Amino acid sequence: QLAGLAVIAFGLWLRFGGVMADFASDKKSPEYFFMGLYVLVGAGALMTTVGFFGCCGAARESQCLIGAFFACLLVIFAAEITAGVFAFIGKKVAIQEAQKIYEDIYDDYMKNPVGKVNSTIYHYHLALQCCGKGNMEQQMGLPCPENTQ
Repeated sequence: QLAGLAVIAFGLWLRFGGVMADFASDKKSPEYFFMGLYVLVGAGALMTTVGFFGCCGAARESQCLIGAFFACLLVIFAAEITAGVFAFIGKKVAIQEAQKIYEDIYDDYMKNPVGKVNSTIYHYHLALQCCGKGNMEQQMGLPCPENTQ
């Protein structure tokens, strides 16, 4: 149950606080970023529920609750294996999508270097510990955090 609550707290922190909150609130954020955060919160809720079944089943020595606990663990294990396979297959697409988002933010910054875009590109650089697109000419004038390459 505690692990489930920790996953819920981590998902909510990513959505509403921390370095990634600016990306989640930006209009250019991809849909799957929101879906991933909500799936994370949902998985935490499921883990908490499964933990409750396990605790109650063990305390009451109920075969029904222990059976429900086992069935839920089996479903969660299958879902984790499936998610791992999909994540491994879609890794290249996720990297390309992150690069596309940065390209869009970079182009918006070059058109208008003040306001919300300035903050967004700065937080992108801060989160990824990088600055610019690869060469020194493209780094000039960008809001870069200190001690980044």
